[in-house]
Amino acid sequence: MQLSIEQSTLLCRLLADASRQRILLLLEAEALSVAEITQITRLSQGRVSTHLSRLRAAGLVTDERVNNVRHFRASIGDGDDPAAGLWRTLRERLDDQQAELDRERAHEAVRRRHAGTSWAETVAGRMERHYSPGRSWEANARALLGLVELGDVLDIGSGDGVVAELLVDRTRSITCVDISPTLLRAARARLHDDPRARFLQCDMNVLPLAPKSFDQVVLMHALTYTRTPEQVIGRAAELLRPGGSLLVATLDRHDHAIAEEAYDHVNRGMAPPTLRAALEAAGLAVGWCDVACQEGRPPYFKVVVARAQRPAV
Repeated sequence: MQLSIEQSTLLCRLLADASRQRILLLLEAEALSVAEITQITRLSQGRVSTHLSRLRAAGLVTDERVNNVRHFRASIGDGDDPAAGLWRTLRERLDDQQAELDRERAHEAVRRRHAGTSWAETVAGRMERHYSPGRSWEANARALLGLVELGDVLDIGSGDGVVAELLVDRTRSITCVDISPTLLRAARARLHDDPRARFLQCDMNVLPLAPKSFDQVVLMHALTYTRTPEQVIGRAAELLRPGGSLLVATLDRHDHAIAEEAYDHVNRGMAPPTLRAALEAAGLAVGWCDVACQEGRPPYFKVVVARAQRPAV
């Protein structure tokens, strides 16, 4: 079969991916499920599914259902298919320690499968990386919100209302503030004109709201869009009723210009000590202020989360 330059380029790109090579080597040794491949390779389930879809479209992988579980197997053969031929050429020269480790893990996964290990046991310690019906971050967040009643909430820098949509059912009212009319229109549509939701277009640095009007104020990744984050924190504190809480999520201090260039940030985050000092200067009692998580891909941004409370008296 002859290939055009475009076809050969696409084929080379397909097999130039290290993860796809690992998966093909695995599936030549064992027929595996998506969950098992994820467990073995430590890749996310979404990435594994995407790689399998592309390999299957190229004719390099087939699948079959065994006891209602789909298992995938390499389909290389010895014909003149260009994808299979190129893979055979590469495979003859592959001698990789990671591939050997993957194969050992594959044999163990198959052993556990035949030993009757449950799905939950196969993903123990990594369950958050695997799909199972009804188990998602959104579903868990919505369920856990059932533990709280939030009262009147102010969402500063609300964007298109994704946070407000999550919180609204646990509030008496929620006020979305953003400088962009386009984002506020999207927020209104997202919230389906819920009577508890209010929308205010203004600059977060100049909030025309009465002091002591809210039980909760949230600043979810808004502070990177102001040159005066301390001022915004101070104003947010003034808007809290006695005993009310301020929740902040923002990037840790970093040196990556890409955040400014690609996402319109005007500062490079706040380190936990800096954020804590700003909260305390605003008269708030800081309950927690620290790095909560780090992204798993470059440039590995860290997220700082803080909760602070206005004194009850």
